[in-house]
Order: sequence, then structure tokens, then C-alpha cells
Amino acid sequence: MAYVRIDPELAATVAAVADEGTLDAASRRLLITPSAVSQRLKALEQQLGRVLVVRTKPVRLTEAGEAVVRLARQIALLEHDALGGLGLDGDAPRISIPLAVNADSMATWFLPPLARLSARHDIDFDLHRDDQNFTARLLESGTVMAAVTSEETPVAGCAVTPLGVLEYRAMAEPAFARRWFAGGVTTEALTVAPFVDFDRRDSLQHDWLHAMGVPHQGVPRHYVPASHDYALAVELGLGWGMVPTLQQAPDLVPLGGPTLRVRLHWQQWNLRSALLDTIAAEVAAEARRVLA
Repeated sequence: MAYVRIDPELAATVAAVADEGTLDAASRRLLITPSAVSQRLKALEQQLGRVLVVRTKPVRLTEAGEAVVRLARQIALLEHDALGGLGLDGDAPRISIPLAVNADSMATWFLPPLARLSARHDIDFDLHRDDQNFTARLLESGTVMAAVTSEETPVAGCAVTPLGVLEYRAMAEPAFARRWFAGGVTTEALTVAPFVDFDRRDSLQHDWLHAMGVPHQGVPRHYVPASHDYALAVELGLGWGMVPTLQQAPDLVPLGGPTLRVRLHWQQWNLRSALLDTIAAEVAAEARRVLA
């Protein structure tokens, strides 16, 4: 069987198309024509005998395309490290580091370490927000190099490090609590008091209701799919909600019941990279400082 080599330039083109969403946008980033982008894609697909990109808007990577994008990102990262080791990092282009993080971590503790890193290194962070139960999928696809996730089992090709625990308590605005829980936080009151859900994949409120003996189905709810806006909705009395202890406003009142604890982990590509290890160390130090 003939040896197949993936040209790094062609792999980088696939990654650019995946990042930008269209061939036209990728051409502007790569400073070549859309036709040249298309020709590079076709050349690599013919060489590998695999379809890499489904040309929808935005484009969608196939499983083979995801593997090529992972390779492209790894090559860019190792090249950046090598130039740094040679003392030539000042002449190197800025590197983009895609990371996945859950909304509550981004809103409470994750951005300060990135700001410190950005001040010391010529890197751009490309953050992908998703629920902590789903960020690991972004690692598998090659979309990101590292992720804050609730999954402690490492994704294939990744290493995992515990970060700490993000704690949530059921909270409500005082007037809301007086209206809906005048007789206490009973099962009867919880079946009719509206709560705030983050989105349809968020189960924190459901888990707390279950612990209180109330099935969440049929309970009134509002959907507010942004972490800051979610906390604000609870503060304004739209409904009760599970608010991170790091984000709680002083005028909210606790509803009792269990404190829910979400264990967070840092998963990153199992790749010897000084830059990626530096990012991991800064994130872990911040997590040790602020998480339970």
C-alpha cells in the first residue's frame, strides 16, 4: 500500500474552513482565492480517499475531517513551541487556542487566568461555550485543544486533571419567596412555583426538585440560556434557580434543600506542548483558589 502523507498546508486549510464556516471566509483568512481553497480541499480528499467537509452553510466536518483538523491544530501548536524554544517566537504569528468551557465557569472563575496568560503570551483564545456534560465532545471532534468538563474519564488521546467543585444552591428573590413559599418550601409549593432553566440540556434544577421529592415535568419554568442573564433573572424574581455560590447576589434568599456539587475536570490533548501545559497550570491554579 502506498504511503500517504498529509501536507500540513492542506490540513491547515481544512482547519480554516472549519473555523470560518465557509470556503469564502476561509479564503479571506488564508489570503487566497475561494477557488484555491476548494482545490486544496479536493486535493487532500482525493489523496486520502475520504470526504473531509460537507459543503453546507456552515460547513460540517466528517469524522475524517475532524481527524485532519486535530492534526492541523497539533502541528500549529508544536510549531509555536519550537519557535519559542529557538527564541524566534517574536517573529511567529499569533496562535489561536480553542478551548471549551461551561457557561457558569466562564461567568465566575475561568476568564481571569486567561487574561493573565494573554498578557504574557502572544495567543488568542477561541472559547466555545457548552454544558459541562457536553464539552468533551468538542475535544473528540478536534474543535478544541482543551476543555473544562464534568467527565472524569479521559477522551481518547487526552489527559485529565481534577479542577475542583462548582457548588450550586437553590435561591430566590425575597418577594418571590414570600409569594410562592409563604407556607414553606413544600412539595406542593414546588409543583406550582416557576423556576428558571438554563436550557433544555440543563438538569440542575431537575436534580434539585427530584431530591425534594418533586418531578420536574409539568412545573412552570422559564428558559434563560446565558449564565449572567440567568442569575439576573433569579434576582429579578422571574423564578427560583440553582445559582453558583460564586455568583450569588447578597439579596437572594436560600430555599434550603441539598447543595448540588458539580465536579469539574480539565481535559487536554495528550501532547507534549509547553504552551498548552502553561495554560493548564494557570487554569488549575485559579481553580484551586476559588473552587470548593
